[in-house]
Amino acid sequence: MSRIIPLLVIAILAFTSLLPAAQGAPDVAFRKRIAADTRALGIARDGLRRATWFARSRPDLFSPDSSHKKELMSRDNKLVVWNTWSVVLDSLAALDGIRREHGTSTLLQDRERRIASFSLANAAFLAGYRSALEFIAMADRNPALDTILDEPVQELGIPAGSFSRFKLRFLNVAIATEFAALQVIDRSYANGPPELRSAMDEDSAVIWGMGKGTGHVLTLKNALAVVQKTGFSAWFPLQKGVSEWMGDTKVARKQSHLISASQIAEMGKRLQPGDILFERHEWYLSNLGLPGFWTHVALYIGTPEERRRLFNDPEVKAWVTTMGIANGDFESLLARRYPTAYVSSTARRDQGRSPRILEAISEGVSFTSLEYTGSADSIGVIRPRLSRRDKAHAILRAFYYSGRPYDFNFDFETDSSLVCSELIFKAYEAGNGMMGMRFPVTEVMGRKVSTPNSMVRQFAEQAAGSSPQADFVLFLDGYEKQNRAVESTLEQFRASWQRPNWHILIQEPPVAAKTK
Repeated sequence: MSRIIPLLVIAILAFTSLLPAAQGAPDVAFRKRIAADTRALGIARDGLRRATWFARSRPDLFSPDSSHKKELMSRDNKLVVWNTWSVVLDSLAALDGIRREHGTSTLLQDRERRIASFSLANAAFLAGYRSALEFIAMADRNPALDTILDEPVQELGIPAGSFSRFKLRFLNVAIATEFAALQVIDRSYANGPPELRSAMDEDSAVIWGMGKGTGHVLTLKNALAVVQKTGFSAWFPLQKGVSEWMGDTKVARKQSHLISASQIAEMGKRLQPGDILFERHEWYLSNLGLPGFWTHVALYIGTPEERRRLFNDPEVKAWVTTMGIANGDFESLLARRYPTAYVSSTARRDQGRSPRILEAISEGVSFTSLEYTGSADSIGVIRPRLSRRDKAHAILRAFYYSGRPYDFNFDFETDSSLVCSELIFKAYEAGNGMMGMRFPVTEVMGRKVSTPNSMVRQFAEQAAGSSPQADFVLFLDGYEKQNRAVESTLEQFRASWQRPNWHILIQEPPVAAKTK
């Protein structure tokens, strides 16, 4: 039955393409949604292209020659492969969400809406299908990857058997038939939006080329082995779980989050400048490419009044004096060193709220209110075990990066654009008289990065030892089934880095912290 549904949708789309336009032109909100989803599609597609490029650049891992095929892969090299695989899965999950939202153009839509929605759904399909075929073709050259990519990777949220299910999804006749039918309909839609056309044409040409050459052979060669290994009852959990969740749950609580306004207000009373906030926003573009449950991290800078209270300290004042501010006032140092950033940091935001956060989000390195960034689904906060001077130094460094664009390439080697965890990494980096903090660095598709999830993992491991770098402040744990967040415990926060990306689909009720 599941194979018939896509063909029925295709038939409906083909029929509607022949109908006259319905009354009522698309409104501004619809066009904004199309623009936002087009941007999201581009980011997800770029993630897949980078993963494919990286796999091709590492033939020692993905396509070894015959003399190396029997060598056992080291744990470090497995992590390189798994991090690449995680980006593929996350990017495909994002494309699945776009397909779900735009894959059912209706008879009641006007022609412009039908074309825009169909083109987005088709572009998402093509980007995913092309990248899947290319990735499978590369992995097929190294038989060991069948086993390695099927292993569960707890810290990245990768379940057991994911690669077998992945091949089952993409190596079958039904999806190839769907591809061919979609391209027929695409031609009847007069090319669709120009901003999608180039990518669609490129992806379609690659898929057709693989079909004429190795694509069909690859399908036939692998189909029997895949079915014997997983059975038709197996289905790719990220596609099924995240697609349904992104389609249904997102609509059900659009513009809302699991953490309440009252919880944000109470949290604000417990924070100090220099605190580090780990966040889980289910629908942020910046989630893509960062493996693990915790996909965002931000720096609490506080208000000028909060900073004056905390940094009214002899050591801070003495340090500020050496920076050229005679009265030792840290606020004066910020304003003099980074005047544009300082003005931005004091300009009231949404509904007249004061900025208290500095974070790298998809719009760039931005000053935001606690109410804005706190509108999340889960938040964990830690407090660096550093002097007030070191915390002031970290905030001064962070101001330097204000206004930089978000780094969707995740390149820690450059300062021209930043990913969220890079801001924290560089703000607290040891050096220049600062004790600082040391965060773990891992490789994601050839780039050295420190991810929010690995930072939480490090905190969890250090908290059990004698020399932790930070203290626990609070953990607000989102509980999707009851549409709320619960203040939970240090122990639960320490274990949270092990959660899969689809945790809210399988989670048990959170453990509530004891009230004092």
